[in-house]
Amino acid sequence: MSPGFTATRLACLRETLSRHVAGGDVPGLVALVSRRGETHVEAIGMQAVGGVPMKRDTIFRISSMTKPITAAATMILVEECRLRLDEPVDRLLPELADRRVLRSLEGPLDDTLPAHRPISVRDLLTFRSGHGAVMVWPAKYPIQKAAEAAGVAPGPDQLDIPPDEFMKRLGSLPLIHQPGERWLYHTGSDVLGVLIARASGQDFGTFLEERLFGPLGMKDTGFLVPAGKLDRLTSAYRMDFETNSVVAFDDAGNSRWSRPPPFPAGGSGLVSTVDDYHAFCRMMLNKGRHGSQRLLSRPAVELMTTDQLTPENRIGTELFFGDGASWGMGNAVVTRRTSLSTTPGRFGWDGGYGTSGHSDPAEDMVGILMTQRMMDSPQPPRVFTDFWTGAYSAIDS
Repeated sequence: MSPGFTATRLACLRETLSRHVAGGDVPGLVALVSRRGETHVEAIGMQAVGGVPMKRDTIFRISSMTKPITAAATMILVEECRLRLDEPVDRLLPELADRRVLRSLEGPLDDTLPAHRPISVRDLLTFRSGHGAVMVWPAKYPIQKAAEAAGVAPGPDQLDIPPDEFMKRLGSLPLIHQPGERWLYHTGSDVLGVLIARASGQDFGTFLEERLFGPLGMKDTGFLVPAGKLDRLTSAYRMDFETNSVVAFDDAGNSRWSRPPPFPAGGSGLVSTVDDYHAFCRMMLNKGRHGSQRLLSRPAVELMTTDQLTPENRIGTELFFGDGASWGMGNAVVTRRTSLSTTPGRFGWDGGYGTSGHSDPAEDMVGILMTQRMMDSPQPPRVFTDFWTGAYSAIDS
């Protein structure tokens, strides 16, 4: 077998990433590239401004990189026939029964029509349930303001209400679009976390630990960081555009991830390390198999990583996908090569707290970048694009 990467070009990748840290773009980062049995990891910078150096096992808030894991957990229950893709969710999520749908995004909350059909599990996995983020800031439309007032609007902060209360509040709001009509970001994954808990009869975090994290050896992944591991948790930062500097968002010394969350968020709540997340990505690349264990069937993985959207579903998604990608189930899927790193069939997602993880079946390749600086928009920051450019430039053959 030929080498996965060229050593001199891996050195260039490290140099490129080091410039981002030295220039103050991010306090630190950990990057992993894996191909053809070869894995290369770089830990650069500090876990916190003025803190200890980054290490390979540093723990990061992976935010929306939680979404593919939640989708995989859902598919486990689909394979066991405890959930069915086209079954209405009303049986387990009665809060979402008998939906009303806004006549217009601009209209008042009481100007609605009946939903044409119930919401299905498939709708939640493909983000076509009618719930989700309207990408206008600050909030402009009545439905956005109502979601914010109810405490269920997608945003940088984690939800601070219990799952049942989340469902009650979400169910009090009309849908933005008819079920199955349009892709809307994020909320479907949070709802899936509640659905998994109700379908399995277990806490969502417990289900993930027993069915995915334990079998995969993901010992540092979960919804909180135990006291004995807090010295490995990064502090998280966001950009303050008034001062043009990074400011603290969640300090590791008093992190909300040091305490059990009120809401274990299937859309954004997990912490992990590059090696833990690599184990998950490799399982997906191996069509559901990890060593001698099969966690998902090959057809399930293929379904998750195949474009599930129609052209009509994708209207308004350009900010996320441009013209070369789409959405499967819990993952973005590349549909057309538009850069060095966009191999058709590549799948994965980014995390808003500054992380990126994608898998490329054609190249037998996984790339994972973890930083602790929040993204400024759905468009990837330069450290992301430079990482992916460098990673693909380092491919040997």
